[in-house]
Amino acid sequence: MKGQAKAQRKNPPPNKKERAARRAFLFPPPPMPPLIDAHTDLAYNMLRYQRNYTGSAAQIRAAEKDNPASANVLAETENATIGWEDYQRGDIAIIFSTLFALPARWNHSENLRQVYKTFDEAHRICREQLDVYRQLTDSTPQRFRLIGNQGGLKSHLAQWSAAAENRPVGLIPLMEGAEGIRSVHELEEWHKLGLRLIGPAWVGTRYTGGWREPGGLTADGRKLLHAMADFNFILDLSHMDELAALQALDEYRGPIYATHGTCLSLLPGVTSNRFFSDRLIEKIIERDGVVGVAPFNTYLKAGWVTKKNSRAEVPLEILVNHLDHICQIAGDALHAGIGSDFDGGFGLESIPDGMDTIADLQQLAAPLQARGYSQTDVENILGGNWLACLQRDLPQ
Repeated sequence: MKGQAKAQRKNPPPNKKERAARRAFLFPPPPMPPLIDAHTDLAYNMLRYQRNYTGSAAQIRAAEKDNPASANVLAETENATIGWEDYQRGDIAIIFSTLFALPARWNHSENLRQVYKTFDEAHRICREQLDVYRQLTDSTPQRFRLIGNQGGLKSHLAQWSAAAENRPVGLIPLMEGAEGIRSVHELEEWHKLGLRLIGPAWVGTRYTGGWREPGGLTADGRKLLHAMADFNFILDLSHMDELAALQALDEYRGPIYATHGTCLSLLPGVTSNRFFSDRLIEKIIERDGVVGVAPFNTYLKAGWVTKKNSRAEVPLEILVNHLDHICQIAGDALHAGIGSDFDGGFGLESIPDGMDTIADLQQLAAPLQARGYSQTDVENILGGNWLACLQRDLPQ
């Protein structure tokens, strides 16, 4: 970034040189830095809506168009925005692929797939989704592969960089809402199965206050964090109530990310606890974490409502505003990233104007550079920052 951004920060982060040294690549990056999406509900969509992500978003849309059986799908989640072919066009090499079970109290449709009432049901759903990822990688290894450690990451990046086309997409499992973990004694098994990131909240859970259901960490939540640290799980603060997130930042010694959200201070009049305050962003930066921005119009512009407002009201520049705000707080471009959450309850109708699929994340380069961000800065925001964290935080 140019000097303007650095001049606007209030206080430099402590030990900046030391943090920069820690962020150094553990092995050389590929010649073309990959794009990394830190949040996608692939398995949930495959099981709840029978979407086939081995093709393209266009194929999913065509299959669902004028299909009476798909009417409820489109009402719930809108037109698809992701698919393997779109990942190819967007140079997306890695996604954090979620395990997500929907609490029955927040299910507002007749579709009961992937809905839980008990912790046993949540556990079963999350295991089922992890099995889906294994089946996906076993049946189409040329398209998807699971990544669980440094060796797997290095091998995947080498293969991704060497291929001129048809490059595999790496999947790193993330549990969103930790009700699938019935007991801290299950963490060892989850780690062996390949789970690498845990977000204790979606709405509130028995571990923590969350979106729409505020509150701090519970006693069980503190036990969960203590046990997670034994395996160096990555803690995802997304969806946690701010009180709980701040408590977790004080108590958890392992790596901390915020995979998907937007900046509360850019949403005037909004009081929802779903967004990241400047105070929370500053503390994540102090822990050398990355904050992922979700290109969801409702999260980008205050008052925007799907089916009421026009996509033209949310140009790509508004998405860039949120990325830039994180960089201004940090004084550098090392702590902002993308966590799209595409097809996560919204779709084409609710993403910034001019975007059609996940491949259009590439469009972010031009407006970022127009604001003075260097090519290296842009590469970091689109994937390099997440990659640096993974190179530091995944097990050997």
